[in-house]
Formats: sequence, structure tokens, C-alpha cells
Amino acid sequence: MTVRRVVPNLHSEDPGKNGEFYSLLGLDEVMDLGWIRTLASPSNPTAQLSVMTGDATAPVHPHLSVEVDDVDAVYETVRKSGAEIVHPLQDEEWGVRRFFVRDPDGRVVNVLGHR
Repeated sequence: MTVRRVVPNLHSEDPGKNGEFYSLLGLDEVMDLGWIRTLASPSNPTAQLSVMTGDATAPVHPHLSVEVDDVDAVYETVRKSGAEIVHPLQDEEWGVRRFFVRDPDGRVVNVLGHR
């Protein structure tokens, strides 16, 4: 398994306002789905953060996202470990396949791969 990036997901009632703030630090918007906005460094595109009001298709919002090269293999490894899956493995309309798992301290991790 290869980890491609790790992205903190900041909860906000106003992702637009936060997007404007983080642009002051040199981050550019690379995705805006309305409920989630992702910003990245122009010189290092894997240096990212997301600001979200909530998740569009999941019952909880994740604290961070981990993009991997084979999300199905990671899902099987996590499932077999007995870790709590809080959102099932599924394809999303915006082009990712993902699931959520709870870490030992209760944080929700969005594990995803691009299709």
C-alpha cells in the first residue's frame, strides 16, 4: 500500500470564508463541492487542507483523509483488524472510492482512492 497524501479536514460553518483566509497563507482552491473546499500549495500540490460544513453522503464528518493507491485492499485490512467502520466502502459521484474508520482515540478517518 502506498499513501499518496494525508489531508486534515477542518469543520466550518463557512468554508468560503476559511478558503479566503487560507489563501492568505498561499494556498489555492483546487476543489469546491459546496459542502467541502480543498486548498493546496501551488508549489507542492500534495500539501493540502480541506474545510467542510459536513459530509454529503456520510453520517459523520471525517477529521482527516488518507488517500491510498488501493482502497479496496486497505478496506479489507482494516475490516479484518476489527476497527470500527463508520461509513461503508462505496463509490462517490465526485470520483472517489472511500470508507470511514474510527481510530483508537475516536477520530474519523476518510480512507479514499481516486477512480
